[in-house]
Amino acid sequence: MSDEPNPLGGFLRARRELVTPDDVGIPVLGTRRVAGLRREEVAMLAGISADYYLRLEQGRDRHPSAQVLESIGRVLQLDDEGMAYLLGLVAEKPRRTRRVRREVVPAGTLTLVRQLPLPAFVEGRYLDVLASNPLALALSPRLRIGGNRLRDVFLDPEERAMFPQSEQAAAGLIAGFRASIGADTDDPRVIELVGELSVASPLFRRLWARHDVGPRQGAVVPFEHPQLGELRLNREKLLIGGTDRMTLVIYHADPGSDAAEKLALLASMGAESPAR
Repeated sequence: MSDEPNPLGGFLRARRELVTPDDVGIPVLGTRRVAGLRREEVAMLAGISADYYLRLEQGRDRHPSAQVLESIGRVLQLDDEGMAYLLGLVAEKPRRTRRVRREVVPAGTLTLVRQLPLPAFVEGRYLDVLASNPLALALSPRLRIGGNRLRDVFLDPEERAMFPQSEQAAAGLIAGFRASIGADTDDPRVIELVGELSVASPLFRRLWARHDVGPRQGAVVPFEHPQLGELRLNREKLLIGGTDRMTLVIYHADPGSDAAEKLALLASMGAESPAR
């Protein structure tokens, strides 16, 4: 078995352990000693040999066809985002010197963030906060330029306390991070972040090991704000054209709702913070 990193094998193994026999219609007889599906069960359902599937998980075959991966992905019940991630793990990538990429927010986007009358910030491909406005800082002081959403949610108890469904929020953050970095697991910044958080946060280690992949998309987000109490906001995540997966994040409330009134209060609090 190769000592080289094996992201394909790690992904297949993690996702296999999350699919139960009931999920795929396999009857369970007696006690099972493995979590999820056995390798031979995945192979059978995907229409490939058990030996070949074993080689994929062990990293002894790193160039399966798209047809084989799609068959396995269907057995593992991957959604479109997960399937795209799986195929990306074996895609040919040009060889280049790895270095941390500097992310620069377009000037027009910076102007828009500052002028928006709603909490807004720009999130980079590593989930760094690259720009934010006073309303975002009033929502959470951790939404400052130079912050990182992964570090904030997993390492800062005050930030985590803002999310009543904290584990669900953390899991969604990791899934979005995986989708953002794709197969670039050897990126120096990715290695730095994953290493730091794996050491410091048991929750991060457990959720990272699941290999969940999900889009960075809009959602309804419940908050527990330290001054305003319960606050339920809509969150939009909009990709910024011409950038490497930078995202504009905007929070807004339904018109006439209790949250809309609280956002108005938040605006008065934000007016006291310096523009960023």
